[in-house]
Amino acid sequence: MLADRIGAALGLAVREIRQLPGGDLGGASLATLADGRRVVAKTGALVAKEGAMLRAISATGAASPSVLHCEPELLVMEFIESDGRAGWQSLTENLHALHAPQDRPYGWHADYAFGEVAILNSPLNDWAQFWAQRRLLPFCDHVDASIAVRIEALSARLPQMLPASPPAALLHGDLWGGNFLFNDGCLAGLIDPASYYGDREVDFAMLQVFDNPPDAVFEASDLAPGWQDRVPVYQLWPMLVHLRLFGSAYRSRVERLLSACGV
Repeated sequence: MLADRIGAALGLAVREIRQLPGGDLGGASLATLADGRRVVAKTGALVAKEGAMLRAISATGAASPSVLHCEPELLVMEFIESDGRAGWQSLTENLHALHAPQDRPYGWHADYAFGEVAILNSPLNDWAQFWAQRRLLPFCDHVDASIAVRIEALSARLPQMLPASPPAALLHGDLWGGNFLFNDGCLAGLIDPASYYGDREVDFAMLQVFDNPPDAVFEASDLAPGWQDRVPVYQLWPMLVHLRLFGSAYRSRVERLLSACGV
């Protein structure tokens, strides 16, 4: 039983455990320990990779849940209180820490996945090449020909649309509103990452896929000139993920983004 595994990992009995709501790609459980502390546990083939990502985020100084135990098939982490009261300035400050430039190639030391969608992370030194080969072109075998040909056309244009060597930043990788928790007007933690090193504009584009952060978030972040023009290029990847995972409801948005990219 999961409660027994958590107890063995932490050396403390689990008093109560329940499934947490939400999560299209796999759930988490909230466990109350014998000393009253609450922890979150996840199981599955990818949780050790998630634990490594959370530890990398924490190492930058950005708020994230502390990893209490990580092994193949079991991740136990700190439970983060969240009341939903937004703290956009705090999020901006934490993203500044997260996105500090690093002398690394673009990518990550391991591939990842959203459900059946593989996230390819083998490192490359050219950013436009990374975005084409690791993010866009892998979808061509999973969409119909009319969309595939437009993805291929866009990928060929990326050297003219994206910087070749933006500073490599640690990205959250899936920074929509459900994956950052606010409490008492501050960022309490970044959760459920799909991290790799890349252009920090990717996270800022993802922020706008389902949410409408205030303009101050972007104004305070000193993004490179023309960043707004690159938003559709970076939003295309998560929408292709959604198209594959959740079906045709996302097709029109994919097509609009491709048009916005000029293909």
